[in-house]
Amino acid sequence: MVRSDRNPWVAFAALCACFFMIMLDSTIVTVTIPSMLTGLRANLNEIIWVNSVYLLANTVPLLLTGRLGDRFGPRRVLLAGLLIFTGASLWCGLAGSPGTLIAARAVQGLGAAAMTPQTLAFISRLFPADRRRGPITIWGAVAGVAIITGPVLGGLLVQRLSWRWIFLINVPIGLAGLAIALAFLPNRLPRQRPRFDVAGALLASAGLFALVFGVQNGQHYHWGPVLGPIAVWHVIGFGLLLLALFVWLQRRRQRAATEPLLPLRLFAGVFGNANLTHAALGFATTGMFLPLVIYLQTVLGLTALQSSLLTAPMAVAAGLAAALAGRRWDRLGAMHFVMFGLGTLAAATIALAWQAEPTTAPLALVPGLVVAGIGIGCVYSPLTNAAMSAVPGELVGAASGVFNTSRQVGGVLGSAASGLLLQVGIAVAVPDAAREHAERLPLQFRDQFVDEITKAANTASQFSGTGPAAPPDLPPNVVEFLRTVATDAFHLGFTNAAKATLVLPVVVLILGMIAAAGLREPTPTHVQPELHPASG
Repeated sequence: MVRSDRNPWVAFAALCACFFMIMLDSTIVTVTIPSMLTGLRANLNEIIWVNSVYLLANTVPLLLTGRLGDRFGPRRVLLAGLLIFTGASLWCGLAGSPGTLIAARAVQGLGAAAMTPQTLAFISRLFPADRRRGPITIWGAVAGVAIITGPVLGGLLVQRLSWRWIFLINVPIGLAGLAIALAFLPNRLPRQRPRFDVAGALLASAGLFALVFGVQNGQHYHWGPVLGPIAVWHVIGFGLLLLALFVWLQRRRQRAATEPLLPLRLFAGVFGNANLTHAALGFATTGMFLPLVIYLQTVLGLTALQSSLLTAPMAVAAGLAAALAGRRWDRLGAMHFVMFGLGTLAAATIALAWQAEPTTAPLALVPGLVVAGIGIGCVYSPLTNAAMSAVPGELVGAASGVFNTSRQVGGVLGSAASGLLLQVGIAVAVPDAAREHAERLPLQFRDQFVDEITKAANTASQFSGTGPAAPPDLPPNVVEFLRTVATDAFHLGFTNAAKATLVLPVVVLILGMIAAAGLREPTPTHVQPELHPASG
């Protein structure tokens, strides 16, 4: 017997547990890469795909799964996704080869994609309009804290147990969530189910797949050929073409008064601006963490666990700020809170870039990280409420799918753009630093030193904590000094490249603030659709 009407907060706790697992698994893998490389005897590309395939499978179906919730009911879709996600987590934890783990992560991502839109859509079904502020605040806080907590928890599990536990920990949480969801989530459906747009679903899924795949893997293929004459840019262009056809088809269906997969009227006004802001936030947070985490581990020499613990105050600050934002944003307005949060995050990123030097004490970065957490915490809850408050009840699933897709696509673009900029920065900054430090060497070694450091800057050794290898065939009495100089040169060059890369998230956050200026308080039009009990 479902008892959600009497216990909506218990049902909401299950939704938060699902959403926390989904967001956690998008960031938890990063710090476990060295352990996976060793434990699975895998190469770096295979382990990178462990994370990439999850993001790909979690992003592409979101528009589709959001609409499936509108048609078949969010409870059914969420339970199916939770069952798939939990089973795939167990499969990931037991994987014995890189290929098996990649396949399991793809299935896990599909389960996450089925759950994500339903967690937000259910808030509208569990709580009346005048009681949604608290749940939306908590939902937003869960998103912000989970993203930051992922690396911290991952580092702790790897250090104390094994990389396998970053996946196995989902199993008991998922089973508990499944039991609570079965008992407390309402099982009701709209009387008029929307027709399913098969052509739109195919175009949207194929277009998003090509776009996300191209952007996400451009660096791996050096932005060149992927298969035969087909290059990365062809894949991205093909994805954009399919998405343009998808928009054309949706507009045509809307004019013909037939049910589209994505009602374009959603994007009028506040909801459109909220999605642009959400994409900017996803871009900036991902683009900020990539150079920062590599700087902490490569230049400052922190372990995965140490770097994770260093960022732990950011998660605490984000949670506290989200709680404060939830209590105050309705008085000051969502627009002001979101713009303040984005501006605070931009200021913190500038401060961190200014502080970053090869000799910086790691603890000196904590204040900037705390301020960044405050900025993130001030955004999620007001932004989510602004996005969903004016959405008609029958479109909640579709709107939730779009809102989560914007964050995911923004994150993929942020990761790819920051990675590319960091790569270009290293190729320029490390040789410049090598020429500067070559002045400390005897004249006969300088040219060879610069050449070897330049080559190292374009290989996997650029991410080694010990710096690039010393040039060969040198007298023994010079080797040790030369290694020190080489490491100093590399650390200076990488630091300069990381500082330059952090400018990009700041620019995107400013664009996000411009989009957030359109989050004017809407007149609530969120009408609960007529529901009836459904079996199964």
